[in-house]
Amino acid sequence: MDLAGKKIVLGLTGGIACYKAAELSRAFIKAGASVQVVMTKGALQFITSVTMQGLSGQPIFTDQWDARIGNNMPHIDLTRDADVIVIAPCSADFMAKLAHGVCDDLLSTLCVARPASLPLLIAPAMNVEMWQNPATRRNARQLAEDGIQLLGPAAGEQACGEVGLGRMLEADQLLAEVIAAFQPKTLKSKRLLLTAGPTFEAIDPVRGITNLSSGKMGYALARAAREAGAEVLLISGPTALPAPFGVQRVNVLSARQMHDAVLAHVKGQDIFIAVAAVADWHVANSSDQKLKKDASGSTPELVFAQNPDILAEVAALPLTQRPYCVGFAAESENLLEYAEAKRQKKNIPLLVGNIGHDTFGKDENQLVLFDVEGHTSFPRADKLQLARQLIAEIAKRLT
Repeated sequence: MDLAGKKIVLGLTGGIACYKAAELSRAFIKAGASVQVVMTKGALQFITSVTMQGLSGQPIFTDQWDARIGNNMPHIDLTRDADVIVIAPCSADFMAKLAHGVCDDLLSTLCVARPASLPLLIAPAMNVEMWQNPATRRNARQLAEDGIQLLGPAAGEQACGEVGLGRMLEADQLLAEVIAAFQPKTLKSKRLLLTAGPTFEAIDPVRGITNLSSGKMGYALARAAREAGAEVLLISGPTALPAPFGVQRVNVLSARQMHDAVLAHVKGQDIFIAVAAVADWHVANSSDQKLKKDASGSTPELVFAQNPDILAEVAALPLTQRPYCVGFAAESENLLEYAEAKRQKKNIPLLVGNIGHDTFGKDENQLVLFDVEGHTSFPRADKLQLARQLIAEIAKRLT
C-alpha cells in the first residue's frame, strides 16, 4: 500500500466539493494511511462530522478550544506526528487566510503552527470567477512561493452551472498527487518521452494485426516518472487505460503513426523510454474496403512491409539532440541472449527485458536490466513498484 503507515491530517473547508472529501478519506485509508479530519464551520454546512468520523474512524476536530486534548492545544498536537496536511476542498477564503497567515479557527491555526518540514497540500475548489479573481491569483502565487503545493483546480462544469477552472480534483487524482508527494524527486526538471501500449496494423477498415500488450508497464513508468518530478509526454497505442494524472498523452494507432509522433516530440527531451510493443511489420496491401469471403473459400494474401525502428532512429540522433535512451524487449525465450543483442544493435545504454507471454495484461512483472557491464534482475513485483525502481536506476545513470 502506497501510504502504509502515513498519518494524514485532512482539512475540509466550506464548499460543495466536501462530498468528494468523503471518498478521499476512504481512499487514503485503503492506501494504508490513518486520517485525522479537521473541519471548519463552513465545511459543516456541506457534510456532517458524523459522516467524516464514520469514514475516517477517528474523532473529528472543529474547535480550536477542544478540551479532548489534554493540554487544550489541538492546533499544536494534531500536526506533531503527522506526515502531511491535505486541505480538500480549499476555499478561496481559506487560501486567503493561508497566504496572509490568518489564524482565526482550528484549521487555519494548525496550518500556521505546523512544523516547517511538514508538507501542506491544498486542493482549491471554487466558482470559476472566484478562481480567476486577481486577489485569488495573487494568493495562489504567494502560496506556491511559500512552499505550499496546489493540487489543481480542474476545469469543467460546476455546481452553480458555470463552466471553467475551479473544480476540485477527483479523489483518485488527489490520492495520486499525495502519493507522489512522498516520492523522491530524482527527475526534477527533466523532460521524459515515453511510448506505451500495442500498435495496430490495418488489414482493412475493420480488421487488423496487433499484439497482447496492455500498456500497464508503460503507463506505470509514466506515473513513476511524473512522481519523480519529470515532465512526461506519453505516446500511446490503443489501450483502455486512463492516462496517469498530470501526464500528457498523444494517442496513435499504427507503428508508423507512433514513429512520426516520437520524432515530432523528441526535440528537447532528456530521456526516451521505448516501452511500446511496436509491430515489426505492417500490411503493405491493406484494403480500403472490407475484404469479403468468396464462394471458393480462398483467403486473401497479405504482403508485409517492415516498419521503421523508432528506438534505433532516436538513438542515432546527433549527440547534442539525443536523449538518454532506454529500450524494452519482450522475449518468449533466450532472454539474456536476445535482449543483450538488441541493446548492442540499437546502440543504447540501457535495455529492459522480460519474458513477454508471462506478463502481458498482468499487474506484476519481472525485469532484467542490460547495460555495458552486464545484467541485473529485479524480482517479480507489482508493475508500479518496478517502474519506480527503474526510474530510480535511470536517474542514477544520469548523474
